[in-house]
Amino acid sequence: MINTALESPRFLSRTIFFYVVSETLFSFFVCFLFFFFIFFVNQLLLMAQEILTKKVPFNQVALLILYSLPSIIAMSAPFASLVGTLMTVGRLSSDNEILVLLSSGLSYRNVFLPALAVGVAISILSFIANDVLLPAGTVQFQRLYRKILVSTPALELEANSVKRFKDTVVVTGDVTGNAISDVLILDKTSDGERRVIMAKTAELKDGGKQGLSLDLDNAFIQSSKELARRDYDYGSSGFLRYWVPQEDLIQAVSSIGPSQMSSTDVRREIKVKQENLRARLDQRYNKALNHALSLEQAIRRGPQNAEWNRRTNYAQNFIRETEAAAALKQDRSLSIYRIEYYKKFSIPFGALSFVFLAVSLGLLAKKSGQTVGFIFGLLISVIYWALIMGGQTMGIRLGYSPFWSMWFPNILAISIGIILGIIRIRR
Repeated sequence: MINTALESPRFLSRTIFFYVVSETLFSFFVCFLFFFFIFFVNQLLLMAQEILTKKVPFNQVALLILYSLPSIIAMSAPFASLVGTLMTVGRLSSDNEILVLLSSGLSYRNVFLPALAVGVAISILSFIANDVLLPAGTVQFQRLYRKILVSTPALELEANSVKRFKDTVVVTGDVTGNAISDVLILDKTSDGERRVIMAKTAELKDGGKQGLSLDLDNAFIQSSKELARRDYDYGSSGFLRYWVPQEDLIQAVSSIGPSQMSSTDVRREIKVKQENLRARLDQRYNKALNHALSLEQAIRRGPQNAEWNRRTNYAQNFIRETEAAAALKQDRSLSIYRIEYYKKFSIPFGALSFVFLAVSLGLLAKKSGQTVGFIFGLLISVIYWALIMGGQTMGIRLGYSPFWSMWFPNILAISIGIILGIIRIRR
C-alpha cells in the first residue's frame, strides 16, 4: 500500500508521483520489448533471411538491421505507452491503491499527471527516432545495400530469371559471383526507341554518382523506332557499358520516400509541389479563360462571323480545360506527402493521447488489472492502427483532409478518455 499520511491534500504528492512514474516506466519497458519484437520479426527478420540466403556476410546483415531500428522504435513506443499505462493504472486500481489515495484526501491528479509526464517523454523520444534517426538510418541503409548489391548481384538479378523494372526487362542466365552469363536486356530510351541488347557475359559494377553499370562482353544491340518498326539499327561490340538507374534496379531501396524523410524535408517538398501545382493550374485556367473569351466573342459577333461555327469547339475546349484543372487539384503525390507529414507527428504523439484513454480505462479495472489492461491495450492498438490506415487510404484516394485523416484517432482517444474520466470522477 501507499503511505500518504504525511502528504498535504492540497498539493501533489512527490512520493506518489515518482512511484507512479516508476511503475509506468517499468510496464512501458516490458510492453516496448513486446511490440519491438513483433515489428522486428515482421519487418527485419524476413529481410535478413532473404539476404542471408544469398550468402551475404553476417556483419553486413547486422548493419542493415541496425540502420532499420529507428522505424521499429518509432512504431513500438506509442503502443507500448498505451498498454503500459493501462497495465499500471489497472494494477493500482485492482489492488485498491487508488482507493487508499482518494481516502487520504488526494485527487486523481496524483495518478494522471505522472502518467502524462511519461507520455510526453515517450512522445518526444518517439518523434526524435522518427524525424532524426530514421532519415539518417535510411541513408546509411541505402549506401550499404548498394555495396551489397554490387558484390552480390543475385540479390536483384537472380540466376535464370526475368526481372521487370520501370522501362526495362532483364533476362539472366547463371550468376557466379559478380559475373552474369547470357544477359538479355529489353528497354525503352527517353527518345522512344526500343532496344534489344544481348551479351554473352556481364559484370555489375558501382559507377559512383553516375549509378550502377552492367559491363557487357561480346554485346549485340538492335534499336527501332516506336512508330516505325522497319526503321532500325543494329551493331555489335566487344565491350559495352550499360548504365542502370538505381531506382529501377534496387527495388528494395529506391528513391527516399516521404516516410523516410524528416518533417522539415517533407514540408520543403510540399512547398515545392504546391508551387508546381499552382503553376500548372494557372496554365490550365489561362487556357480555359482564353477559350471562354473566344466563345463569348463568337456569340457576340453572331452568325455572320466565321467564328460562329467554332463556338462548339470553344465550349468543348473550355470544359476540357476546366475538368483538367479540377483533376490536377487531386494531386496524389502531394496528398501522400501531406499525409506523411501529419503522420510524422500523429503517431509519435499518439503516446500522449493514449494517456487520457489508458488512465480512464485503468481506473475502471476491478480484478486482474494488469492482465485486463494488456488485453484491452492490444485491442485498442489494433483499432488505432486500423483507423490510421483507413485515414491514410481515404486521404489519398478520396481527398479527405490530411490533418483529420491522421489526427482523428488521437482526438478520438483523448475525447473518449476525457468522457470516461469525468464519469469515473463523478462516481
